[in-house]
Amino acid sequence: MDLNRRRRRPRVRSAVVVLPNAFTLGNLFFGFWSMVSATRGNFLWAGWFLVLAGAMDMIDGRLARLSRTDSRFGAELDSLVDVVSFGVAPAILMYHLVFADAGRFAWMLSFAYLVAVAVRLARFNLASDTPYTPWFTGLPSPAAGMLLGVYYPFSQTSWYAVTLGRFNEQVVLVLLMLLLSVLMVSSVHYPKLPGIGFRSARGRFGMVVNVGILAGGILVPEYFFFTFGMTYVVFGLARATIQGLIEHGEAEERLPVEQEAPPAQSPTATRKPSPTRRF
Repeated sequence: MDLNRRRRRPRVRSAVVVLPNAFTLGNLFFGFWSMVSATRGNFLWAGWFLVLAGAMDMIDGRLARLSRTDSRFGAELDSLVDVVSFGVAPAILMYHLVFADAGRFAWMLSFAYLVAVAVRLARFNLASDTPYTPWFTGLPSPAAGMLLGVYYPFSQTSWYAVTLGRFNEQVVLVLLMLLLSVLMVSSVHYPKLPGIGFRSARGRFGMVVNVGILAGGILVPEYFFFTFGMTYVVFGLARATIQGLIEHGEAEERLPVEQEAPPAQSPTATRKPSPTRRF
């Protein structure tokens, strides 16, 4: 009996190790499906597939932490998949949605966004060995990719008509993609989604936040996701701006008061008499 239990444990352990990577590949699946949909002109589902890819990305990380099966292989696989799902897929979606007929070199904007995603993930991998912090350095690439993905569903709503719909769509998306690209490679800090729990105030707050996101995503997804994503982007930018102003003011207060320099003496007062020449 004991021998049978020992034989079963390695199998269970193997299944636990494989499960997070399975969700990572699910992320890749929805990212690729988004690209296929975008090339076929189905921009609505191309955007929703990016949201599903983001959900898979969130679940695989939490499963790995809960099961304590974090591995170097899983981290590298996750980064490669994120480049596809939140870099290549949104870039292709934006190209086919707006930039395909915008000019000969309009595709370069999508490429610039893809470069920013790749750089962001490379920097994230370098910082993966640092102690845990509740903040991301730079805008997370899943947040940027999903925000671009849900732009088209939001553009079909009445809110869009009275807000962004008043402006030229190409200009709006150019500015949005440039902003997201810069924020991903910046040092602006963005909060991580809090964990769920019942024993601590932070855990209960995380429960409220996660349930609120789930409810908004189910009830009014076309309104909720883009609004929530833009709020997240603006929050990090505004927080960094306010902190920068405060630190600048404190630095000016710490500067020593410069003492007045003594008045300079005239050159004639300090000039020595020239020696007489002897003949």
